[in-house]
Amino acid sequence: MERVWKSLPFRLILGVVIGIGAGLVANRGFMHVIVTLNYICGQLISFCVPLIIIGFIAPSITKLGKNASRMLGIALVLAYVSSIGAAFFSMSAGYLLIPGMSVSPATEGLRELPDVVFQLKIPPIMEVMSALVFSVLLGLSATWTKADTFIRLLDEFQKIVLEVVKKVVIPLLPFYIAFTFCSLAYEGSITKQFPVFVKVIIIVMVGHYIWMALLYGLAGLYSGRDPRKVIRHYGPAYITAVGTMSSAATLAVALGCARKAEPTLRDDMVDFGIPLFANVHLCGSVLTEVFFVMTVSKVLYGTLPPLPTMILFCVLLGVFAVGAPGVPGGTVMASLGLITGVLGFGDTGTALMLTIFALQDSFGTACNVTGDGALTLMLTGYVEKHHIERQSLQIDL
Repeated sequence: MERVWKSLPFRLILGVVIGIGAGLVANRGFMHVIVTLNYICGQLISFCVPLIIIGFIAPSITKLGKNASRMLGIALVLAYVSSIGAAFFSMSAGYLLIPGMSVSPATEGLRELPDVVFQLKIPPIMEVMSALVFSVLLGLSATWTKADTFIRLLDEFQKIVLEVVKKVVIPLLPFYIAFTFCSLAYEGSITKQFPVFVKVIIIVMVGHYIWMALLYGLAGLYSGRDPRKVIRHYGPAYITAVGTMSSAATLAVALGCARKAEPTLRDDMVDFGIPLFANVHLCGSVLTEVFFVMTVSKVLYGTLPPLPTMILFCVLLGVFAVGAPGVPGGTVMASLGLITGVLGFGDTGTALMLTIFALQDSFGTACNVTGDGALTLMLTGYVEKHHIERQSLQIDL
């Protein structure tokens, strides 16, 4: 029972249930308190966003830069192309499917929420796009100057930020979600839109399987090897990822599964590719987030984001995913700046994204982990075609 209680999906679901139940019976005086608490939680989470960006993007760049090599460059290109390809695939599906899902704006015929009792403003240390540019320049400059002391400092800062995420942001999420859904239930929008989110989760899961099939099909064509000899060993890794919602926690199992696929996968490519892709290849999470942001935009604002805005979001999301923290919900957590900055989502939109993303995050992570086998098969095909001898290519990430 204790293990169930510690599970983030369980706590989020509990927060949703309690929030909806309270919102359906709440009076206006009670909602004054809820709206205020929701505002404070949103301020604290928004404050943490630039810290998360700096704490994960900059150290990731320094680590990759120190180990730059031809194989590393190819692996990163493969990971980014897969992630951004999944994003554009999801975006296309969103423009095709969401208009036909009878999603009406959540603002029609709703009760008005009371005002915040008092505003405890906690402004971020910088704008989200400033944090992104600062992180990139900081990471590149530290690599160019070989500032080993500063690089170690960035690593320590990453550990500090990860603890903030684990011990502040994630524990706060169930309460933030409960307050948000209490507000939505009081307004009346949750009973109106809940069936839509169930449909969306099912559509996204189907999208995961389509994308994995595409990745393994392309890997088989390029390498000239049977991809079924790889994917048939990935059952334990998929199940572990569903249970842990963490690529990092699944890494040992994924390595074992990939090694069982030898000689279809070359052993040195397994030792190099699987740990690396566990950190930088997040195709399932990216696919999920893109479709969800489009749905939330339709629900809350009555329209899908413009095509140029979605293209910019997808391109940047692929970059953010490389530095996403290896914790449940890490992708959406690292990209909160994009959700608020590029798409212009407010507190309610951010809370909805955090909720529906986290409720299915286990399947997105499973797609990420299983897709790593396909990219490793592509690496195997590359080294065989270019007659690259076996070597130690492990990356310390």
